[in-house]
Order: sequence, then structure tokens, then C-alpha cells
Amino acid sequence: MGKKDKTPAAAAGPRINIGIAEKDREAIAAGLSTLLADTYTLYLTTHNFHWNVTGPMFNSLHAMFMAQYTELWNAVDPIAERIRSLGVAAPGSYAQFGSLSSLKDAPSTPPKAMDMVRILVEGHEGVARTARGIFPLADAAADEPTADLLTQRLAVHEQTAWMLRSLLEE
Repeated sequence: MGKKDKTPAAAAGPRINIGIAEKDREAIAAGLSTLLADTYTLYLTTHNFHWNVTGPMFNSLHAMFMAQYTELWNAVDPIAERIRSLGVAAPGSYAQFGSLSSLKDAPSTPPKAMDMVRILVEGHEGVARTARGIFPLADAAADEPTADLLTQRLAVHEQTAWMLRSLLEE
């Protein structure tokens, strides 16, 4: 750790010495960048569905989707700031998010209400898988702040997926 970091974000500033090796910080940040892209993609899809939901469950789904997209919007900043804390630039363009995200984009034609719910279940489960996949990197590097962030995000996405799945049961 005695030599200066070679990452573009760190090259212009002081050396980062937080007890996590550069290669580990970069690997964790790459995983978090996918998590950020997935979260933003799910935010956009959820907001889209909030605007375009129709049918007999309009009022309840419209309100639920608003609560969900608000939570997702509030999640992107802590994820991006954790990436920055690791000394890496956070992605922030549609092109970057599109190339990093593991989620499908929202359909161009608004689906029926229950299809929206199914798509959001898949989205929350996908984000949970992405978050869970970063744990081995964070654990190996003793990166407790990232592990804490991942635990918080997993709890939200798994609970939201369960609640949405409950709407699909007959």
C-alpha cells in the first residue's frame, strides 16, 4: 500500500489508505456500480408504472408505486457515495446505467397492472441477487460499510418483492 493508487479517480488526489487494497476497492466499486445501475433502472421502471397504471387497482397501485420509487430514489445516493468513498467515480449517465444494469428496461408500451407487478417482482429479485453477489468481495476485504449497505438494500428488495408477489396470489 506504499505506492500511489493508479485509479483515475484517485490519481488526481491524495492516496487512499482506508485499509482496503486498491484491487479490492475497485472490485467492490464495480459491483456497487452494477447495484447503482440496477437500482436506478428499477426506480425508472417503478416511476413509469406509477404514471401509467390503470384498472380497478389504480388507487392502491399508484400509491404503492410512489412509495416504492421514492424509496429507490433515496437509495441511489448512498450507493453512489459508497462508490466514491472507495475512491472510484460513480457511474451517472443513462448509457452507463444501461450497460451496467442486469435488469431489463421498462416495456415501451405500458403493460396491464398485474403485469407491472410481475415485472417489479422480477426487478426487486434481480437487485437482491446483484446485492447478494457483492457480499463475498466485501467480506473478503473486511469492508463492513459496504456489507451494511448491502444488508439494508437486501432487506428492502426482498420485502418489496414479497409484498408485490402477494398481490399476484389468488
